[in-house]
Amino acid sequence: MKDFNITKYYNQFKYGEDVFRKLMRYRVKRILLISTFYDAFVFEHDALLGEQVFIEYMELNLSSPPEIEAVPTGEDAIRQIKTNDYDLIITTLHSGKISPFDVLKAIREYRPDLPVVLLLTSMADMKVVEDHLEPGYAFDEIFLWKGDANLFLAIIKSVEDKKNVSHDTRAGLVRVILLVEDSTRFYSTFLPLLYEEIVKQTQHLIIEELNEREKRFRMRARPKVLLAKNYEEAVAIYEAYKGNLVAVFSDMRFEKKGRDDKSAGLKLLQSFRKDGTNLASIILSADPENAEIAERFDFAFLYKHSRHILHGLRSFIVENLGFGDFVFRDRHGNPIDRAVYLAEFENKLQKVPQESLIYHAGKNHFSAWLMARGEIEMARKIRKMQARDFKSTDAMRQYLIRSVLEIEKAHNRGEIIKFHKYSMPEENEIILLSEGSLGGKGRGLAFLNALLTRMEKDEIFEGTPVRLPNTAAIGVSEYERFIERNQIDRKIHDDMDDEVIDNIFLEGELSGSLRNKLRQLLERIHYPLAVRSSSLLEDSYSQPFAGIYRTYMLPNNDGDLEVRLAQLENAIKLIYASSYSTGTQQYIEHIGHQMDEEKMAVIIQEVIGTRNEHYYFPHISGVAQSYNFYPIASQQHHDGMAALAVGLGKMVIEGGNVFRFCPAYPKVMLMSEEEIFSAGQRDFYALEMNSSKEILSGTESTTLVRLPLSKAESFGRLKHLVSVFDYENNRLWPGLGRKGPRIVTFENILKYGYYPLSDVIQKLLSIGEASMGMPVEIEFAVDLDRRSDKDSHPTFYLLQVRPLAVSGAETIVNKSDYAEKDIILYTEHGMGNGEKKNIHDIIWCPPEHFDPMETIRMRSEIEEINREMKEREKSYILMGPGRWGTQDRFIGVPVKFADISQACAIVETVIEGFEITPSQGTHFFHNVVAKQVGYFSAPYVKNARSGDYVNKPLLESIRRTGKTQYFRHLRSAKPLCIKMDGKTGKAIIYIDR
Repeated sequence: MKDFNITKYYNQFKYGEDVFRKLMRYRVKRILLISTFYDAFVFEHDALLGEQVFIEYMELNLSSPPEIEAVPTGEDAIRQIKTNDYDLIITTLHSGKISPFDVLKAIREYRPDLPVVLLLTSMADMKVVEDHLEPGYAFDEIFLWKGDANLFLAIIKSVEDKKNVSHDTRAGLVRVILLVEDSTRFYSTFLPLLYEEIVKQTQHLIIEELNEREKRFRMRARPKVLLAKNYEEAVAIYEAYKGNLVAVFSDMRFEKKGRDDKSAGLKLLQSFRKDGTNLASIILSADPENAEIAERFDFAFLYKHSRHILHGLRSFIVENLGFGDFVFRDRHGNPIDRAVYLAEFENKLQKVPQESLIYHAGKNHFSAWLMARGEIEMARKIRKMQARDFKSTDAMRQYLIRSVLEIEKAHNRGEIIKFHKYSMPEENEIILLSEGSLGGKGRGLAFLNALLTRMEKDEIFEGTPVRLPNTAAIGVSEYERFIERNQIDRKIHDDMDDEVIDNIFLEGELSGSLRNKLRQLLERIHYPLAVRSSSLLEDSYSQPFAGIYRTYMLPNNDGDLEVRLAQLENAIKLIYASSYSTGTQQYIEHIGHQMDEEKMAVIIQEVIGTRNEHYYFPHISGVAQSYNFYPIASQQHHDGMAALAVGLGKMVIEGGNVFRFCPAYPKVMLMSEEEIFSAGQRDFYALEMNSSKEILSGTESTTLVRLPLSKAESFGRLKHLVSVFDYENNRLWPGLGRKGPRIVTFENILKYGYYPLSDVIQKLLSIGEASMGMPVEIEFAVDLDRRSDKDSHPTFYLLQVRPLAVSGAETIVNKSDYAEKDIILYTEHGMGNGEKKNIHDIIWCPPEHFDPMETIRMRSEIEEINREMKEREKSYILMGPGRWGTQDRFIGVPVKFADISQACAIVETVIEGFEITPSQGTHFFHNVVAKQVGYFSAPYVKNARSGDYVNKPLLESIRRTGKTQYFRHLRSAKPLCIKMDGKTGKAIIYIDR
């Protein structure tokens, strides 16, 4: 079995793709401020600790704003720099006896890479700077302080952007905005405005993001702002980052080739346009007459001294850089529609008139809007495309729609996505309809799905599609609101029948918000739905709840939306009701929990399968476990075990006649051909699509029907799933090419490799076990006809994953260590591990009292006995023929685990002519394993090969303290002991004399 680097994929799951984690490597965390005490007081209280900086740092997911240390003199600063590690030095012009210029020289000699910024409080001080700066020594930047708290944010971000831009544009395709301005006074005013607006717009964008990870990434990938002060610096930045450059804000007048040029800005923007780069460009000027020139050459214009400069800046950014909603306009620029989300954008693209598409494409609005959302690669592709590159406007429309769908799939792959009205469930993502925990089942699905989508699945599964069905989830918050709003706890009393409890829940109302979301969801989907429970304690290692709660299958095909909505609501309510059922309450008490601790989430999944006339079912359903409690021959415990059935998984989950195999040895039959013939699958479960039955009861099978295998054959669904039994030669022939009884063997798949089922199962079990740190169990379905996107292979669907408890303690069982007269049972095919002592009670069904026609009565008797034992707080050993926990009452007693919850060991005694395989793959079995109940199968007549047997004479000699029609209650004066060796399968029950 291949070892998977789970750590690598988990890190991608937790932190996202490596590219985002590596952005913004350089961050200003510690600043040294050199200023007078008064200036330091003003700066720290009015600026650095101001609300803007604090909020911005919280949004960047950093722990706190930079730490500020202030010193009053240059001497103090030099001492601090030599003994402490700083990311940024900010100095004023007044720094004591040692001038800021001397401080700058000392820093350049000691730490040449440490950014040093000079902060002036008056433009008159620029003359001092020009007179004292020495060649080869320059401040990284000079700013003018005029009391604006946001200047410090701009200083910090500007320093970080300079340090990070080269790496981030290569690694993360981060966008770049160029500001060309030589006036210290103006860029000290404009940079804070620009940064403030970029941060605000980016925050506005991430509010619309559909998962928390994307929100963090979008802040890290905000545009960088670079400052150039002359023509040559601007061209150098353009050449270095032209692929990432999205906008230029340029002064009109600045130096070019060392000389003042009153039209340098216009020349610069024209050169960029001539180079073929269509950037959002705006001219900033203190001369209002330049507005006419800008308009003549089709550039935006902003007057520097306008009282509305912030409004003009915001409008330009929103309209040209893609921030905010996408406003669809007609050819005259008049708004006709708008989109907020990508999904809504894709929806509106299908409807807007052609003239709107041509208008926006010509102005690169589509690429700008996607660029603002961090979709740089896709934005680049779209920007390169011109209307003339398409045969028609509709062809361009379809290209844009496909591009947006590609983005959405990449974003949501493996994620939990908050629902909005344009949500459409997709494979490999989970849509969240209500807040709160997803419960045990939901947690397992979400985790493994997130992990799988970050793996190289095509390589791992060799091209075989492995998917999660379309899935939506209702978090536990809705359950809590339902209980409180409908006053459920006041209406339900002890000893109330389950049917009455169900009716109380059905009369309750779900929240208006959830009902509205469910209606919108059903408007978009028409495939059958499986509505599953997912409680907080369900499917966990220490609190197994498998099979305790309900699952409902809904056809979801009624012509009336309100009927479909009512059925879905009722299914949800009945799942909520199952948390209050008698069996659930008894079980919760048994495992030592309080009812208040249990809360319910709900999972809504697409039912995998194909419609055949009035029925819907998959080719294969199955359960697989990574730990095999019954290994044979060369098989090992960790080779795992799987159970398969034709049709819906109810046959497997509830212990019907299914086909079992070891995934590591798929060609090895675990039973003889005669045994397969006698114990093979005869019928299958399907969803009845013509069912108009209301979901008004706790019966989960209301919409299901059990059909003979001949029906599946008539639909053409058995080709690769069965073999034909040849009476004359007493052998099986794979496929349907001969006459004779059809026997479900999956031989064409498992033995002849039509579909790599065993390989997929092995790898999933290995991944699941490595991820959860313990053996796991998965439920799955396979659709051999399914075609997913571009895949041409049948598809494997992972429905559930849960931990499977296996004790790690080592117990050695040697039969020779015990006297034959004291051994009640010995088997080499036992399940369980460890030792159980001081047991005195055995509940036994003697073989002569077992009647396969009366197993319902037998269940009632054992349920009553179990209740009495629970009241006395006593454990017991349960012994009797047939399969315990089956749903087929003719092959065993159809108990739920709660009915025998006091049993510390279960012995399925074998009667000649009534040999039943153990219940692996059932919910009942899962609970047995997780509660570490011993589970054995042995005959009354000693097996000559293994030595397995039940000592019936010894049982008959133990004192009987009670009896019912079918059971005997035995109580041993001496304590009984159970020992189980999980590695060898050996187990023994003996009297400890």
